Amino acid sequence: MTWIKVCTTAGLVALALSSQVRAEPNLPAIPKGDIAIDLRAIATGLAAPDYAISPPGDASRLFVLEQNGLLRVIQNGTLLSTSALDLQARVSPPLNPANPNEERGLLGLAFAPGYSNPNNSGFHTLYTYTSEPIPPGISPTYAAPNGATQNYRNLITEWKVSAANPNLVDPTSRREIISFGKDAGNHNGGTLAFGKDGYLYLGTGDGGNANDVGASHIEPGGNAQNLSTPLGKMLRIDPRNPTLTAGSANPISSNGQYRIPADNPFQGAGQVPETFAYGFRNPYRFSFDTLSGNLIVADVGQNTIEEIDHVVRGGNYGWAMKEGDFLFNRANGTVEARSPGSPAGLIDPIVGTNGTLEYDHGDGIAITGGFVYRGTAIPELFGKYVFGDLALRGGPSRADGRLFYADLVTGEIKEFLLPQFANGVLPGEATVHGFGEDANGELYALVTNSAANGTGGIVYLITSVPEPSTFALFGLGLLSVLGYGWARRRRLR
Repeated sequence: MTWIKVCTTAGLVALALSSQVRAEPNLPAIPKGDIAIDLRAIATGLAAPDYAISPPGDASRLFVLEQNGLLRVIQNGTLLSTSALDLQARVSPPLNPANPNEERGLLGLAFAPGYSNPNNSGFHTLYTYTSEPIPPGISPTYAAPNGATQNYRNLITEWKVSAANPNLVDPTSRREIISFGKDAGNHNGGTLAFGKDGYLYLGTGDGGNANDVGASHIEPGGNAQNLSTPLGKMLRIDPRNPTLTAGSANPISSNGQYRIPADNPFQGAGQVPETFAYGFRNPYRFSFDTLSGNLIVADVGQNTIEEIDHVVRGGNYGWAMKEGDFLFNRANGTVEARSPGSPAGLIDPIVGTNGTLEYDHGDGIAITGGFVYRGTAIPELFGKYVFGDLALRGGPSRADGRLFYADLVTGEIKEFLLPQFANGVLPGEATVHGFGEDANGELYALVTNSAANGTGGIVYLITSVPEPSTFALFGLGLLSVLGYGWARRRRLR
């Protein structure tokens, strides 16, 4: 297997070179792993694809979000020409074509648990999470704190699929569920996902700016630590129209559009009852392990530490008291001493037998969460958390996104080998904006090298590296002699 040795050697050289330019590292560099993958482009020319998911039990289709407001469908491996839903006119304020750092747009999608059951209230129902203007005369369900300017809102909306075409969403079925006023344009969170409990989860950012400080940030302590705002939180609701759940013991929301689980942990006076957990900076991407049901979130750090957390009911994940397991100084935006387990009551990133699931900005600038792999195409990846980082370089423009996998037991992070690309690096200076998971548990990397409404987006299927051609290596005359031995060495590795 000389080709593997060559790729590994090249990876080690690249790692050595990159380690030479790491400035004052807080944590060890992420090493190259021993899992090689192939990225098979199944859709190109998209506008910053950022999330993809299949309807429950539907192995033929993958729904893909484009940040500019288009919901696209890949059916049997082919991107359909017609979008399932066009929200470009709603996604606002208008996306700046020259800004590759835009964090607003069409960010989240979830299918109701009963999506495929005609007898279920969730039949052919889906939910989106978008950044939209605030219509005149309308107030967000939760306004940005401190009377700050409400520049736009992030919004969960319910939709129904067209009765005539399952690849189209009925635009007239739109129902607003809950919205959040925003002042700053960044830290919007983005993921919607249903847990095994049947409730819908949403991760929200801390309100934007830096240090959890600014016009729309509560003092003392900032938004993420304050239970009177939904910002910097993991929220949990029952999004169904309360008229369909008349027998439920869960109370109806103040706006009458959803129910709040009665066992949500924060029901005190002045607390946001939708809160499930708190202390997050920007939990842009999270997912539920389809086997264990565990909720795994990648919380985007500020200037130093990116982290992966296991979210539990009522947990406090530390921001802005900590960044990763380092103490954080809100006054100057820097990390101080590493302090695992302290202060008491805060939950640090996932700790394994050999390490903690966090890394510093020598290996990236913003973690892009993914999924625990439960597919069959790459057996050695089973049970590992697949994720990435937006970019290795942050300026003058972001470039060189990276793909990683984490062992949730050992607490180790490693970089995938990408033998199909020169130097094992994503081509075209692509940034990693999201991941997708289909009904078979196979995963997709969503990358782009253009702005949020550009055309540089690609959806890659993550699969095993193709076996080298025996014919090409040895010729027809040696096939019968060497073929068996080559295969046997593969089994013995």
